Amino acid sequence: MNQEKGATEPSDAMLVRGANSRGRARVSHAVVVIFLEFFAWGLLTTPMLTVLHKTFPQHTFLMNGLIQGVKGLLSFLSAPLIGALSDVWGRKSFLLLTVFFTCAPIPLMRISPWWYFALISVSGVFAVTFSVIFAYVADITDEQERSTAYGLVSATFAASLVTSPAIGEYLSAQYGDSVVVLVATVIAVADIAFVFFVVPESLPDKMRLSSWGFPISWEQSDPFASLRRVGKDSTVLLICVTVFLSYLPEAGQYSSFFLYLRQVIKFSPAAIAAYIAMVGILSILAQTVLLSVLMRTIGHKKTVLLGLGFQLLQLVWYAFGSQPWMMWAAGTIAALSSITFPAVSTLVSHSASPDQQGVVQGMVTGIRGLCNGLGPALYGFIFFLFNVELSDIQTVSAESPVQVGSVIPGPPFLFGACAVILALFVAVFIPDHHRSAENKSSATSTAHAQNANPLATPTSDTEDNEPLLQDSSM
Repeated sequence: MNQEKGATEPSDAMLVRGANSRGRARVSHAVVVIFLEFFAWGLLTTPMLTVLHKTFPQHTFLMNGLIQGVKGLLSFLSAPLIGALSDVWGRKSFLLLTVFFTCAPIPLMRISPWWYFALISVSGVFAVTFSVIFAYVADITDEQERSTAYGLVSATFAASLVTSPAIGEYLSAQYGDSVVVLVATVIAVADIAFVFFVVPESLPDKMRLSSWGFPISWEQSDPFASLRRVGKDSTVLLICVTVFLSYLPEAGQYSSFFLYLRQVIKFSPAAIAAYIAMVGILSILAQTVLLSVLMRTIGHKKTVLLGLGFQLLQLVWYAFGSQPWMMWAAGTIAALSSITFPAVSTLVSHSASPDQQGVVQGMVTGIRGLCNGLGPALYGFIFFLFNVELSDIQTVSAESPVQVGSVIPGPPFLFGACAVILALFVAVFIPDHHRSAENKSSATSTAHAQNANPLATPTSDTEDNEPLLQDSSM
């Protein structure tokens, strides 16, 4: 499309994005990147526990929480900035950067465990692949198909964990941890090469700056500036609070749940591998088929509320369940609750203008990064308070059960259920349709102005009541 036509058609911004990007960039590119990255890390599930235990023999999971806490804090601070910069300079370069730094610690697991954990901590500055991926998907899909695409990306994350922990445990038992780390490193290198050689840019040229030397003000590069905008926009604030309250228990659960199944519920290694596979397969179905149906029938907000309801139910079941069959049943509910995050990502995407996708997705991913740090430490601390020792991963047997309160076998899960109740309360107040016609018109006018002069500095309006969704400077 030429600029003259863009000046006469109100919806030209979306049409230009679709015409310029769909012929090259596809959702399948994002799917492959996510699958390879998390498959590589899934292989390291068993070696990670071993290295943690050997490096930090006392309070292993609390130390893990501290390491992940530093990484999460850095991700929280950097994700909005990286998302905003990708809005200006394009997605591919930042996708390459995030994938590289996320996978960089893998080979160091066997070379130097101390450097491995140190690099994991500092890699949080760039380890925000999901924010760039969701912005990438937003560039190449329209609003009607975006929820399905987000569900596919999230389902790919679940698919990568269906078999990778079991494969990693088998390779570790047969050939040792060094072989597992080598295989994970090869997959990580393949992922980086795929981004560099195969993945195309999704952001049209006329929506990007033509030079990397374009000056950026401190206001644009300050991560706290974008975080302060969360409080100035009521809808984004409600969404971010909902994400924090719902993902905090999910992150803590992910860090310690399989060990909980092994020590408290007495699952065998084979049962744990089967459990991961079952939940992963059901999550794939939930995030593709079920999510698509729900989005079309009940809408974005109600889908988020339904997902939070499923999460509340499974956490309560985990907290009070004491028999293996209860864990299997709760796992089914947990798979259904996996629709929450892709639904939230779609909701926040619809709340932002086309040139703000990287900013808002970066904020949401940053909140998740913070939860990835706080959740494991919080769960480990609560288990410690209730005398469930998580540091000994070698001496679990039916003859030496862990002493836990008979009424509440899993205290951290009850805490998580309380957090999800608060998330449900906050999510009720999220508007169904936040972006008004005036907002869309303003965003379209800004896009037309930038189309007319591609090198012009993105403008901002400090008088707007909702600067995040109106301010193009970020």
